[in-house]
Amino acid sequence: MYLIIGGQEWIVILIAIIIILIWGPSKLPSLARGMGEALREFRKAAAGVEERVEKKEDKEEVDKKILEMAKSLGISTEGKTREQLLDEINRKLAELKK
Repeated sequence: MYLIIGGQEWIVILIAIIIILIWGPSKLPSLARGMGEALREFRKAAAGVEERVEKKEDKEEVDKKILEMAKSLGISTEGKTREQLLDEINRKLAELKK
């Protein structure tokens, strides 16, 4: 069987040789460790951004449901904060229970 090395493999080999020539073989483990840590930090930051986007979408969905509930109970939503709407919804529900 013949071993054929393509263009991408040659690029990787050349980069490895250049790194060895510049920093020497004794620095390779620390360089690899540094690159691994950088990649780990990048992935962690990307996951954090993703979580914030999901939380924002969840908050927007909850806000929409609060508005719908207030309107269905006949509460005016104009110029009111989320907390004010929740207070009025709670008061209205308490009145309905009586």
